[in-house]
Amino acid sequence: MSTSAPASPALLVLEDGRTFTGRSYGAVGETFGEAVFSTGMTGYQETLTDPSYHRQVVVMTAPHIGNTGVNDEDQESRRIWVSGYVVRDPARRHSNWRAARGLEEELAAQGVVGISGVDTRAITRHLRERGAMRVGIFSGDALAEPARLLERVRSAPQMSGADLSAEVATPTAYTVPAVGGKKYTVAAVDLGIKGMTPQLMAERGIEVHVLPATASLEELYAAGPDGVFFSNGPGDPATADHAVALMRGVLERSTPLFGICFGNQILGRALGFGTFKLKYGHRGINQPVKDRATGKVEVTAHNHGFAVDAPLDRVSDTPFGRAEVSHVCLNDDVVEGLRLLDRPAFSVQYHPEAAAGPHDAAYLFDRFVSLMEDQRA
Repeated sequence: MSTSAPASPALLVLEDGRTFTGRSYGAVGETFGEAVFSTGMTGYQETLTDPSYHRQVVVMTAPHIGNTGVNDEDQESRRIWVSGYVVRDPARRHSNWRAARGLEEELAAQGVVGISGVDTRAITRHLRERGAMRVGIFSGDALAEPARLLERVRSAPQMSGADLSAEVATPTAYTVPAVGGKKYTVAAVDLGIKGMTPQLMAERGIEVHVLPATASLEELYAAGPDGVFFSNGPGDPATADHAVALMRGVLERSTPLFGICFGNQILGRALGFGTFKLKYGHRGINQPVKDRATGKVEVTAHNHGFAVDAPLDRVSDTPFGRAEVSHVCLNDDVVEGLRLLDRPAFSVQYHPEAAAGPHDAAYLFDRFVSLMEDQRA
């Protein structure tokens, strides 16, 4: 998966046998993953560095990608996490005062195999009709045995059953200091956390202790947290037994709790609900979600291929008291948030820390602060 070179022929092969011919983009070689599409019109750098995209090949529905290059400020993590990248018309020349280098240059430097010049609209429609599926991108010497490419795609691991959080989480704990004076302490369980999340908490006077996905309950409470946060992350929530057990320990202590994305699915499992794989998922920064308590509709950022199976029509009894679905997606009625009525805990399936926007849901961090204020009082 390695070398950067002038654009050469490339081939995208889906597991159902459909193929698309284009040109190499980024590194030349081969890569495998789950083919998904993102509908964001901007923020490609945040998408590439979001750990939730680990082991996924991302198809960008926006036709022009790379226009603003790459900078060193908008990274959401330490590296690019996507397994592969699919674009229609890459920018021939980037232009932005913050750019440090070009996008293709960055993809090549990090060994990310991509393809350009393909009909991303056709690929997206295919995935919407058939569902997310395994895919391979091949260029250079990887094209030497075309008859075996489909067989190799079908032998790649599936996303269902994948336990990936520990692969992307920090191996050691670290602290993000509060901005302008410390008011609260939060223990954040890193299941694939994005850099903007602790930053937004720090701006609210929170000192954030970010812990590995493998942290124990004792390690979590060693910091003396006023609240606990469970982050976004990749993989199948059905495999996240350690995170579920950890969250149940937090719920038993009635510590204020906030979860996003994977953290929402973990809360669902901790309460006794199931999870399931969506046909093609929600990915992008333009997804409409309704807050059922206020009736307000928010435009939100998403990146999830799994969802919580909880009833929309009633309050549910759980081992930790009553729970309800607080938010719902207006496109397909997927559960987008959970709230406990008898304990200080809530979660949302989307990303209120959306760095590239929109910022409709940033108030949820203030809601977390209010829970900690009430608990302290």
